[in-house]
Amino acid sequence: MICFAFGTTTASLASNAVQYRILATAPCNQTVIRQSGSYKPPIWEFDYIQSLNSEYTLKMQVKMMLDETMEPLEQVELIDNLERLGISYHFEDEIEHILAFINRKYSKNNEPKIKDLYATALEFRLLRQHGFNVSQKIFDRFKNEKGEFKSRLCDDIEGLLQLYETSFLSMEGESTLEMATEFTMNTLMIKLVLISSILDWCTMAWSFHCTGPYHMNQILLELAKLDFNIVQAKYQQELKHVSRYLLIRCYLSFARDRLVECFFWTTGVIFEPQYEFCRKTLTKVNALVTTINDIYDVYGTLEELEVFTRIIERWDVNSIHQLPDYMQICYLALNNFVNEMWTDLCKAYLQEARWYFNGYKPTMEEYMNIAWISISTHVILSHAFFTVTSPIEKEAVQYLLDYPNLIRWSATILRLSDDLATSVDEMKRGDVPKTIQCYMNETGASEDEAVCRLDITMVMGRRLARLHVPE
Repeated sequence: MICFAFGTTTASLASNAVQYRILATAPCNQTVIRQSGSYKPPIWEFDYIQSLNSEYTLKMQVKMMLDETMEPLEQVELIDNLERLGISYHFEDEIEHILAFINRKYSKNNEPKIKDLYATALEFRLLRQHGFNVSQKIFDRFKNEKGEFKSRLCDDIEGLLQLYETSFLSMEGESTLEMATEFTMNTLMIKLVLISSILDWCTMAWSFHCTGPYHMNQILLELAKLDFNIVQAKYQQELKHVSRYLLIRCYLSFARDRLVECFFWTTGVIFEPQYEFCRKTLTKVNALVTTINDIYDVYGTLEELEVFTRIIERWDVNSIHQLPDYMQICYLALNNFVNEMWTDLCKAYLQEARWYFNGYKPTMEEYMNIAWISISTHVILSHAFFTVTSPIEKEAVQYLLDYPNLIRWSATILRLSDDLATSVDEMKRGDVPKTIQCYMNETGASEDEAVCRLDITMVMGRRLARLHVPE
């Protein structure tokens, strides 16, 4: 009789298997005729079973990697890779602990002086991204006696790329980081021209900011693939829910049906699985904004739009009988999202409609005073705030209603980005002049010059006052 012990290790199981084969093939004194079941071999091979991984075991492996004693640079590179793969939300406590430890060293002014530009910029960027108030002074050691970045840094491509990304986290008045933006862009542009004339610089600049060098770690890659499939299934269920909710698009055939695009945009803003309610809400808001925008830009007459805006401004549901049927449907849907900011949005849409119907060409200043509202950022960010914040403070709500610069400048950047991407098609359909056209009318610049100027302004993060936009 052959006995098998349970709970043994893989090595002992393999040893038992060898012993069993020896016993089974040992010569016997007599021949025994046996039946055969003609069974097929198992489809689950031993090596395959041993290779199985779950999200839980992979997460534990990564946590062990974060807990292990490793070089500081390796730690921050691992955190950076986790964030680039979109799986850092699994390790928030561990990452916060590591960054807090690094920040304490900076606070005590005892950080190692031998760190190169790449390591310094990477640590600084991660600390800033996680809300630590680390000073720009840590880059002073890379300057010469004139206060300029040392020329030897021009050969450190990896460090320049990291400093370039870091410079986008500058705060008002941080001259070192503002100088870092120009220094890295000018140096990298020269390198690019020397290496190749094929790539478009503006495209390269954006890709550097949004991506970067990544050294593959097989465990991280496996966890990212598994996590992607799990989260993807969750997103699909959320999209199905939102699709059933927003039936308004079935009745307003003239408007763009961009529900799925709105959902994709929302997942880019807040992708972590636990923020399901926020994603659903923002998708509904974005889809509704798109519909209302088409009412003002495409379908409604100026008279209808005047009445529609007045009713929204008063928020008078008893007056909707004055509206045509399609507007009543839209208004009732909007009523579910009642907020003062929707009134401001519709008033901005109406002003743009008046310009269009009257053939008026606004100045850059006139346009931007309206356009930063009509891009709807204040509505979207405000809804996002209320769906992820707990508890909600009265002071914070009042702060949002006053449209702080945080919202205004975010909206302005989005407006410029949107106009650069869509203004040509919108002008063909018939629409009010956008940023590009306003800049051309005001300065006499060509379209290519206007596009280049706006693009460079956004990439370099310079103040919009250079475009005659009021603070």
